[in-house]
Formats: sequence, structure tokens, C-alpha cells
Amino acid sequence: MDLKHYTHADARHVRSLLLDIHDEAYADDPTPFNSRERFSYFVDLWSAREDWHCVSGWEEGGPVGYAYGSKFKPGGWWKGHRRPSALRGSVFALSELMVVPKWRGTGRAHQIHDELLESVSADVVTLLVDTEHPKVQDLYERWSYSKEGEAKSSDDSPLYAVMVRKL
Repeated sequence: MDLKHYTHADARHVRSLLLDIHDEAYADDPTPFNSRERFSYFVDLWSAREDWHCVSGWEEGGPVGYAYGSKFKPGGWWKGHRRPSALRGSVFALSELMVVPKWRGTGRAHQIHDELLESVSADVVTLLVDTEHPKVQDLYERWSYSKEGEAKSSDDSPLYAVMVRKL
């Protein structure tokens, strides 16, 4: 798999790619929270950060998926959850890890994930997992994440498991 890196400076050039992969990943999900319009807000919010970093995977002439995120500001944390008091150091928020259905279950997500984290200088990485997807939470636990609690970031968002991993 070919892996490509993007930064804040590349955000507007990869925006359509990120949205198109999202559309393919959520093609069978009619939930308004997972609509392209709603997701575009999050893409724009995260990619506007100066330290935003994204990795995409490519194989057989097409995209496999991507992962992106950025560091929280000192003391920052996920909306709807209190930052764990024992958590020390800088925190990278892995905002999205998405793989098109064709490549799910092939280990490509783990490769993209690890490539992104190799480029991160932080003490901890954190992410959110929809609690309606326990298999995804189990996957992250196999990747050395632990659940620190649950959060609901907005009225229309799912309930998320807040996952943390030391780097």
C-alpha cells in the first residue's frame, strides 16, 4: 500500500478525497449525523488547525482510507468528557480513521493508523469510538488503547467511548 502524508497546507486539495471516502464508508447509513454535509464541518474544523496531519492509503489505483488529527491545546480534551486527571503531557487527538468497505478487515486501517502516529510528537493519543460498535472498540483495545469513559459531544451525536493510548 502506498501511503501519502498531508498537512494543513494540503487540506483544501484533499478535502474532496476525504469527503468521498466518507460517503463510501457511510453509504448505507441514513443517520443525519453521518451525512456528507455534517462531516464536511468536521473536516474543515480539524484541517484548519496548523498542526493537522493526515495519512491516506492507496492500492490498486484507488484510495483505501485515511486517518487524521491534531494535538489538543494544553489542557484541551473532547467535548462532553472531562480530561482524566492522571493524563500528563501533550495529547494527539485522532479525529478520523476511515477505510472504504472493500478494504475493511485487511489490516490496512492499522497500517494507516501506525503511519500517522509515527509522524506525531505527543505523549498520548486519544480517539472516540461509537459505543454502538463494540467490535471497533475491541479493535482499538488490541492496538493498546484503553477506555477512559464515555462522551456525547452534541445532542445529535452518538455516545462515544473515549479511548487513550500512551505513545
